[in-house]
Amino acid sequence: MKKFISTLMLMACLFMAMPTQAQIRFGVKGGLDIAKLNTDFSENSTGFFVGPMVEFTLPILGLGVDAAALYSQSSLKFKGIDDEKLKSIEVPVNLKWTIGLGSTLGVFLNAGPQFGFGLNEYWEGHDKKAFVSVNVGGGLKLLRHLQLGVNYNFGASKVGDRIIDNNKNLMKSLRKNSWQVSLAYMF
Repeated sequence: MKKFISTLMLMACLFMAMPTQAQIRFGVKGGLDIAKLNTDFSENSTGFFVGPMVEFTLPILGLGVDAAALYSQSSLKFKGIDDEKLKSIEVPVNLKWTIGLGSTLGVFLNAGPQFGFGLNEYWEGHDKKAFVSVNVGGGLKLLRHLQLGVNYNFGASKVGDRIIDNNKNLMKSLRKNSWQVSLAYMF
């Protein structure tokens, strides 16, 4: 019984000490967004995103969370119809696992939800101005300050409905899936 209590106390002390070792870092993130809607009438389109980010890491485990508030601008391309700009604030919240290869290099995997909030006239007349996607990705941490990442976003909710041809056919439940390539600088 004494060994059990001693082990339990040791584990409690280790877990209490971990938050003091945790690292919180702030930075700026930006990148390229290559999107496609879930319809045959859509084409690939390129956009960008930029904004502040925060990263919380438990160094012993390499486990952490990163979040950002990103201004995003994407084009929505439909065959035979003028492009539309989709402007939004997107908030990704990712669970991140990092394997350090010394203090100057690390490899990470991340996954989590991303919440989007529409900002421009594209959203006028739509019943929803918010949408959700799911991130899955990975990348490299370089020289303690740089992070190079690649994500794929699966559209989990619709970004709206759209008339897609001259016959006024309506495409419902459009979802945006995209590849993202990002570069972040951590202070």
